[in-house]
Amino acid sequence: MAPEAFDSPDASALRREYYDEVASRYWKRPATVEEIDQGLDGDGVEQLTPPTGQFAVGRYGDKAAACGGVLMLDDERAELTRVYMRPAFRGRKGAGLLMEILESEARQLGARRMVLNTRLDLIEARTLYVRHGYAEIPAYCSGPYMEIWYGKEL
Repeated sequence: MAPEAFDSPDASALRREYYDEVASRYWKRPATVEEIDQGLDGDGVEQLTPPTGQFAVGRYGDKAAACGGVLMLDDERAELTRVYMRPAFRGRKGAGLLMEILESEARQLGARRMVLNTRLDLIEARTLYVRHGYAEIPAYCSGPYMEIWYGKEL
């Protein structure tokens, strides 16, 4: 797991797969290429570079397996975003390593607290967050795909 440019070939492929999975689950049908392109267009990923954030890619051997980002919301809070593990690599403890590196990157950017929002139907993600010490918090933002919020002191 290491910081990597959000637009590297591996990071771009992982971001597309992430959006495809969450959109397809939400719509209860496969997302089209055009829908994925629209969802990624103007999504603010360029903010996931220091000093406003960081993006990371995790590898299993030489294969890109996971990604995630942190976005500084203010001087002390970072938001966990775009956390994704390719299905073929799930269940191998890589998600925990991804969480550790993202929290470390957030601390290096000055964050003392990590927050995130997600949907109720993303059970695997919610389970991961709780397993890593995140607890439900009041909403800190709003949007169409935000149904539950979590936070953790770093």
